[in-house]
Amino acid sequence: MTTSRSGDLLDPRCPTRQLLDRVGTKWTSMVVKVLAEEAPGEIRFAELRRRAPGISQKMLSTTLRGLARDGLVARRVEPTVPPAVHYRLTELGRSLEGPLSVLRDWAETHMAEIDRNNREFERAASAGSGPDAPSRDR
Repeated sequence: MTTSRSGDLLDPRCPTRQLLDRVGTKWTSMVVKVLAEEAPGEIRFAELRRRAPGISQKMLSTTLRGLARDGLVARRVEPTVPPAVHYRLTELGRSLEGPLSVLRDWAETHMAEIDRNNREFERAASAGSGPDAPSRDR
C-alpha cells in the first residue's frame, strides 16, 4: 500500500490537502475572522451568527464543530436554561487568522480584476468561442 507524502497536494490522501479542505471554506474564514475580533474573549452562538451574514444555523454549527474538532476553537457551555454556549479561538486558531487575513486581503485587492475576467470569459463563450474561451495568461 502506498502512503501519501506530506505536502503532496495532488494526492487526495495528503494531510495538508485534507486540512485545507476543512479550513479553506468561506464559512471557516468568516467564523475565524469574527472570533479573532473578540480574541482572546468569547462570543455566543447567536451573536456569532448575526456577525456572519448568510450563514445558516446548521452551517454555523457544522463549521464550529469542525473547528473545535481540529482544536482551533474552544467551546464553553454555561449550565443555564437554555444553555449559553460560548466560543473562542484557541492559540492554534488565532495562528490561523493571519494566513486567512492575507487571503482575504488578496481577494479584496484582486476581486475587480477577477470580475472583469469572468465577464470577458462569459462574453467570449456566448460569442461562440465555446468553453475554451481566450486564455488570460498575460
